[in-house]
Amino acid sequence: MGWEQEIAELRQRQRAAHAMGGADKLARQRAHGKLNARERLAALVDDGSFQEIGELSGFAQYDAAGTMVSFQPANFLFGLASIAGRPVVATADDFTVRGGAADASLHRKLTDAERLAQEYRLPLIRMIEGTGGGGSVRTLEKAGYTYIPEIPGWEVMTANLSQVPVVAMGLGPVAGLGAGRMVMAHYSLLVEGTAQMFVAGPPVVSAAGEHRTKEELGGAGIHAGNGAVDDRVGSEAEAFLRTRWFLSYLPSSVDELPARTPCHDPVTRADDWLIGAVPRDPRRLYPVRPIVASVVDAGSWFEIGREWGTGVVTGLARLDGWPVAIIASNPECLGGLWTAATARKVERMVDLADTFHLPLIQLVDNPGFLIGRRAEEEATIRWGCRALAAIYQASVPWCCVVMRKAYGMAGSGHAPADRFRWRMAWPSGDWGSLPIAGGLEAAYRAELDAADDPAARLAEIKAGLEQVRSPFRTAEHFGVEAIIDPRETRAELCRFAGMAQRVLKPGKKARGLRP
Repeated sequence: MGWEQEIAELRQRQRAAHAMGGADKLARQRAHGKLNARERLAALVDDGSFQEIGELSGFAQYDAAGTMVSFQPANFLFGLASIAGRPVVATADDFTVRGGAADASLHRKLTDAERLAQEYRLPLIRMIEGTGGGGSVRTLEKAGYTYIPEIPGWEVMTANLSQVPVVAMGLGPVAGLGAGRMVMAHYSLLVEGTAQMFVAGPPVVSAAGEHRTKEELGGAGIHAGNGAVDDRVGSEAEAFLRTRWFLSYLPSSVDELPARTPCHDPVTRADDWLIGAVPRDPRRLYPVRPIVASVVDAGSWFEIGREWGTGVVTGLARLDGWPVAIIASNPECLGGLWTAATARKVERMVDLADTFHLPLIQLVDNPGFLIGRRAEEEATIRWGCRALAAIYQASVPWCCVVMRKAYGMAGSGHAPADRFRWRMAWPSGDWGSLPIAGGLEAAYRAELDAADDPAARLAEIKAGLEQVRSPFRTAEHFGVEAIIDPRETRAELCRFAGMAQRVLKPGKKARGLRP
């Protein structure tokens, strides 16, 4: 005799597992415009590459003879797969089984997915829909006791932030631990209209006296705007596309360096319009995103966090095929002033670049920290100093291009000053401890009061200082390493990106990365 009977039972259990929450629940998922967990896994990874781990796990019921009469699969799926030929750990919550609730999950599956990524140094992808936390009041009734809260596997999730790329996609309502798993990632996004994120959902909030719809409480627009997630997208298909694109810039783990790809964009490409990109009138604003797109490899610009911390534009790109991280001042938002949110966004991008060995490019037009009551209420100085600390703690090669302003403490964050600075400036560069226009009359008050014609004397002082503030005067004293034609920026940055490879070293940083 062979094992035909057991194989038949194996096939029966596999069919039960693949039935997920049943035909009705699957139909409801489709009616809401959402893929189910298995469809999501298939859509994200390379065709046919998903190898499930724990396929048969779940909750079975047996009759008196020991025959299985029903089976509810666990509502968390994970396994090995590949994206663009590179192995990853892919996970998906199954909302069709108890709405992704904890009482239908096996915590060890979740923690083992995290451990697999950690121990085998593989990127980790979480497709999240549901709660996945400590269960409901009904769960406590069934257990017959309560407990002091703990989060199984949180230590592994924390460690993974310093070791492997982690992406989190919110593909439906996400609450409690699900929300925690969302933000414990290097890149996170929510699908507009179908995904929301909250510490506690509308029923719990309503019991506390605040009545909100899911969108009003935690819609994608809210969290893309406050930085709780990095981006929002219009569809699940776009979420999968952006996940694959994001991972293409990063190594599989900190033990490797980011890979170069073939570049068909000439290093010497020079866009003539760059020479006039910065207006002569210092009060005029200008868009920075076209500048970024012009100097990096064509089609490689991948912006992250477009809707929050809008004083800077951040993202990933390539220069002559080499992956780099980009921080660019955004004069169209408060003239590029750093707010508390802007500083947090800078810190986050610096930490991402430093963790995964990406050379960092900064395009600078920074008039300083925001001032006034709002700045003080938001503790701008504390968050600004955290960003400066991140800049000085970073060990990756750093290059900056001063396009226009670099003033005050925030302006000093253009590059770490304690090591070789690969700096260049455009002729429009303007820098100092504070803008001359802001302190001119106060500095010369006594002299102006004594003058026969204060207005004429003020004009003379301004004319003299305009000569002193010339970027060429700074270059004479080696206060800036180079002044370049803006049209040469791409060639110079590509040269830097190639040289940076001599400095990059694989391995984990001495400090852990914070979400």
